[in-house]
Amino acid sequence: MTKTHPLMLFNSYGRELSEFVPIDPEHVRVYSCGPTVYNYAHIGNLRAYVFVDTLRRTLAWKGYDVTHVINITDVGHLTSDADEGDDKMEKAAEQQKRTVWDIAAHYTEAFQRDLGRLNIMSPSIWSKATDHIQEMIAFAQKLEDQGVTYTLEDGVYFDTSKVASYGKLGLLDLEGQEAGKRVSGPDGKRNPSDFAVWRFSPTDKQRLMEWHTPWGIGAPGWHLECSVMSTKYLGKMFDIHTGGIDHRQVHHCNEIAQNQAHACTDHPGANWWMHNEFLVLRDSEKMSKSKGNFLTLQTLVDRGIHPLVYRLFLLTASYRSNLEFTWEALDGSRANLRRMLLRVQRLRDEVGPADWLRIASEAKYQSGGPFTYIRNALCAGLDRALTGYVNALDQAISNDLHTPQVLVKLGEILDHKKMPAEQALRLVALYDLVLGLNLLVTDPADLALRPASATISDEEINALIAQRTEARKAKDFAASDRLRDQLAEAGVAIKDGPTGTEWEWVVAGA
Repeated sequence: MTKTHPLMLFNSYGRELSEFVPIDPEHVRVYSCGPTVYNYAHIGNLRAYVFVDTLRRTLAWKGYDVTHVINITDVGHLTSDADEGDDKMEKAAEQQKRTVWDIAAHYTEAFQRDLGRLNIMSPSIWSKATDHIQEMIAFAQKLEDQGVTYTLEDGVYFDTSKVASYGKLGLLDLEGQEAGKRVSGPDGKRNPSDFAVWRFSPTDKQRLMEWHTPWGIGAPGWHLECSVMSTKYLGKMFDIHTGGIDHRQVHHCNEIAQNQAHACTDHPGANWWMHNEFLVLRDSEKMSKSKGNFLTLQTLVDRGIHPLVYRLFLLTASYRSNLEFTWEALDGSRANLRRMLLRVQRLRDEVGPADWLRIASEAKYQSGGPFTYIRNALCAGLDRALTGYVNALDQAISNDLHTPQVLVKLGEILDHKKMPAEQALRLVALYDLVLGLNLLVTDPADLALRPASATISDEEINALIAQRTEARKAKDFAASDRLRDQLAEAGVAIKDGPTGTEWEWVVAGA
C-alpha cells in the first residue's frame, strides 16, 4: 500500500489546515498534555486521548514510527489559570485524608486503566512531573538568565511582554478588557497575562510537596513541566503537541512563551498544535470536576455501557466539533457496535481459521514496524476491485482524521451482500487498525455489561424469557405481555427474532 493522499491536519497555531510534513521523514514525535492526578478523569477528559490515539494510528497507517509522550502532573497546580486558588493535589489529599503521594499514585493508576479499557495505545514514554523537578529548576534559571522573569512575594513570574508573539496560539487580545479577565492573579504582576514559573511555599505552613531552589522553597508552576518534559524527550523542535481546547488560550500560550524564551527563538516548540473540542452536556455546559457535573468511565460501566461503546460514540464526530453527550446517543452507539460485532462474528464463522486472521486478531497495534507489517499483509490479500475501500479509508483519515466518514464506509462493507467473507473481513481488520474498536476479538455478548443497579440475575432473565416463549406458543398474549413488562421494569429489553428472543440491559437515563 502506498500513501495515496497527503495527510492534512488542522494546526491551531495559525488556524489552518495544511499538509503534515514531519521533521524526520520516517519518525514523528508527539507530546500530549496528561492529567493532573487529583481525581478520576471524566469522560470529557478522555476524549483528548481517544483523539490522540486516532492520530497515532493514522500516523502509523501512513508508515511513520511514532514517539509519543504523555505527562502525568503529580505535583499540584492551582485551581485556576490565574495563579490563584487552592492547590488541586493538596486539596484532594486533605479531603480524602491520604498523603499527596498516595493520591497521585491512585489516580495515575486509574487513568492508565481507563486508557486501557478504551483500547488506547500506551505512550512510548510516561513522564511524571515529580521525576523532573531538577530539570524544571534549571529551565527556570535559564529563563531568569534570559531576563524574562521577575520575583514577587509569592513566586517567580514570567513577563509575557518580553515575548513579541505571546498569545498567537490563542489569538489573544492582550490590549482588550478580556485580557485582564483571562488571567488576573496577585498584586504586583507587570501584565495581567504574566504567569507563575515557580510558586513559593506560604510562610505560615509547610506545603505537602515542596523543593529547595535558588529563589526559596516552593513548587513549580503548572506550565513549566510541559516545556521541560516535551523538549527533554522530543527536542526543542518536534512535530505535534496535543491537548484539549481548554489548554489553547492559557496553558499552551504560556508553554510556548517559555519554549521561545528558553531556546532564544520564535519557534513555538512544536510545528503542529492540535486541540480536541469539548464534550458537552445537553444544556451545552462542558463537563467540569470543579462544578461536580462530570461522569467517569466507571460511571458508564456501572450503567452497563462497555468502554468500546464510548470510544465508538466519540468517533462519530470530528475531534474538532463539540460533541453533545446524551444517554440516548450512547445507547445508539451500543446498538451500532453490536450490529457490527454480530456481522463480524458471522464473517469469522464463514472464513474459519486463517493465519492472517490470527495475526491480525492477536496483534497489539503499536506504531512502527508491526503496524505496517499487518497493514501491508492485509492489503496484499485484497482483490483489486476492492482496493477502493482502502483508498476511501486513507482519504478519510487524511482529511484531518475524519472518523465519521470512516465509519460510513465501514458500514457499507459490513452491509455488502455480495462481498466474499474473507475480503470483507480483511477490510474490517484494516479499518479497525485506525478505529481501534477491537472488532475482530470482541464478542457481541461482551457488550452486555451488568449494571451495578441490576436487581435480577442472568438466570432469572433467561427463565422469564423461557416462560414468555411458552406463553406465546400457547397464544397467551396477556401473560407474554406481562412477562415483557416485568423484564422491562428490571431494566431488560427483549427483541424477538428468527433465531429466538435476545435481551440486553437498558441504558439508565436513555
